Amino acid sequence: MPDSGKPDTPPAAPPAAPPAGATTARTASPLSLAVLGLGVFLLVLAPLLAWYVEPRAKVTPVDVDVTTVFTGTGSYFDTGALRTRDRQKITITRHVLGDVAASEKNGRAVWDVSTTVDTPQTLALKDPRKAFQWTVERWVTDRRSNAPVHCCEEAPTRFDGDAYLKFPFDVQKKSYRWWDNTLGAAVPLRFAGTKKIQGYPGYRFTGTVPPTRTGSRQVPGRLVGRPGQGQIQAEEWYANSGIELVVEQRTGRIINASISPHKTLRAPGARRDAVTLLRGEGLQFTPATQRAQVRLAQTDSDRLALVGRTLPVGAAAAGGVLALAGVVWVVRGRRAAGRP
Repeated sequence: MPDSGKPDTPPAAPPAAPPAGATTARTASPLSLAVLGLGVFLLVLAPLLAWYVEPRAKVTPVDVDVTTVFTGTGSYFDTGALRTRDRQKITITRHVLGDVAASEKNGRAVWDVSTTVDTPQTLALKDPRKAFQWTVERWVTDRRSNAPVHCCEEAPTRFDGDAYLKFPFDVQKKSYRWWDNTLGAAVPLRFAGTKKIQGYPGYRFTGTVPPTRTGSRQVPGRLVGRPGQGQIQAEEWYANSGIELVVEQRTGRIINASISPHKTLRAPGARRDAVTLLRGEGLQFTPATQRAQVRLAQTDSDRLALVGRTLPVGAAAAGGVLALAGVVWVVRGRRAAGRP
């Protein structure tokens, strides 16, 4: 055949086989990498929940609307008959309403508190203005520490202590200073063990208030043993022979309260009481109030436990298992891919 003028080209050689023992590029399946990534994510999430999310969940609520009722027997001064009536039912009703707008504006817990003390006669009227005693207060506290904050038109302005309508979060087995609005000062309460309320456990704190002068009131002199005088400024005295508060440990919510207040009048400079204005022995939360407080405390406590303990422990355990399984799966996948 005639020469075409093109040089001869050898045929293409087949691809060389890899030397014995050589490996191909190592790969891992997408699923094994996903398992490993999820495990690492859960391991990072666990401490984040415990150290970051839970502390920020421990804040005093602002959208509160709670009514607590104390009942018991005692004595009170009947101003119509000008004498003290004994063995009467005493009812104390406290309504707490959160000022959400003020709380969001200032970043504090702002609560308006209305407290009425009623006798059988005044309780039937169902009007706080006609109660035996009616006080209105505005309490402002730091939402994390529960410390008093002096702002936002608080009343009283001398508000002080560690515990008020609630205790701080994570209650400790130590003494706390509880604000007594009748005394107008903080009262030391000592840890006194544990106690169950409606079957739910709580920390028990107790204390007393010795007879203390709290103010004065203009009354006829004969009312306090000074018949020869007209209107005089009698001394108002207050004592509390038994304060017992049972507190849910995680939330600081009071699930039961018992008080024994004693308010009297004395003639100026006298050492003895002349008139008993109010005396209650063991006035405490009604069973319905106890159940409501326990229900609120248990709900809040379970939420905090979920964020601060259950989820972190579960995330850490699941994350550890998934991360270990992911590592083993990736290593085995690469070894399998590298076999000749």
